[in-house]
Order: sequence, then C-alpha cells, then structure tokens
Amino acid sequence: MSKFLAPSILSADFSNLSGQLRYIEIAGADLIHCDIMDGQFVPNLTFGPLVVKAINKVTNLPLDIHLMIKNPDALIQDFVDAGAGYITVHQEEVTHLNRTLNNIKKLGAKAGVAINPATPIETLSEVLDIVDLVLIMSVNPGFGGQTFIHSSVDKIKKLNKLKMDSNLDFAIEVDGGINSKTIKEVSEAGCNIFVAGSSIFKADNITAAAAELKNLIS
Repeated sequence: MSKFLAPSILSADFSNLSGQLRYIEIAGADLIHCDIMDGQFVPNLTFGPLVVKAINKVTNLPLDIHLMIKNPDALIQDFVDAGAGYITVHQEEVTHLNRTLNNIKKLGAKAGVAINPATPIETLSEVLDIVDLVLIMSVNPGFGGQTFIHSSVDKIKKLNKLKMDSNLDFAIEVDGGINSKTIKEVSEAGCNIFVAGSSIFKADNITAAAAELKNLIS
C-alpha cells in the first residue's frame, strides 16, 4: 500500500491558511488532516463544517477529517456535505461503531476509526473488515506539539500483522509527534498515512519541512 503524508492544519497559521496549504501542496502532501475538537471529548476547541467547506474551496487535496467530538453521528452528514474525503471517529466515543462506520461509507466518504494510546487494538476486531483506515493516536488527543509515545510503534506492528494475517486492506494512520526523527520507524512498523502538524507548520520553511517528511516515507 502507498505511503501518504497528511499535514495537520491544527498547527497552521489560520490568518494565511490558503497560502500555507499551497506550501504543502508544492511539497507533495497527499491529504489535509483536519482535527475537529469540541472542548468536550478533548479539552481543546477547534473548528467545524463551515471551515472545512472553506478549506475544500482552496485545495484539490482530499480532506481527512478526524472527529474528536462527543456524538459524532450528529455531524457526519455535515462534514460529508462540506467535502470530507475521509471521516474518522473514535472507538472510545461511538456506541454503535459498526453502524456509524457503515453510515459514513453510505454517505460517500471513506470510514476510519481512531483509538487513543491506552485503547487496545483488540477493541476493533469486529470492524476491521469494514474500515478504510485505522488511526493510531501516538499522543493523547487534544493538542498539537506533544511528544511521541514510543509504545505506539509496537501497536502499529501488532495492527499491521493482524491486517496481513487476515488479508485486509485498510490503511494504518498515525497521528502525534511525527517528525523527521520518528517517521521512519513508524513507516517501517507498517504505517501508511502520516499526520504531521508542528513539525511542518512551525518550521521556518513549511515546504522544505513537508518535503523532507515526504522523502523519508518514499
């Protein structure tokens, strides 16, 4: 499976968001990762469907929507309408996960499920045959710029082995602490989609930073 770089705009300068998106497009980014937080499931508060719709108007890259919110089912249609290519919900929040994932697919987006650092991958055993991606959180969700939790590497390896043994084709995405020092080990463990925020958007040269990460997974 191909390797994709998904810069997270959580760390971007929103006063010049269209310009910063252009920088990562030049660098060869594959997706735009949008962290949606409601101040309840996680302590931070970010943005909603209206901003996603605006982003969709200024880029041709697919939008990777990560819902870190309470009751995500209530907003799935809104994010699909806003242009979401991928919608990922958290296992820890969704009561009827099978139904939610199938609904995302029915509405026309690719369906993902995320798990926090303390959540075992075994909790996903009954939905791995229907998901398009599994997002391994390698930091506790809620804020950018956190330190990579190294035990996530073993978690990725375990999930990748389960995927191979079961002949499944979902993507493995990793979010949190991804930079030039961590990305290669994560890639070798079996990751397909790499979410990077601070290491790109806080760099002096955004295009060069994104291109470096892209080169490390190529």
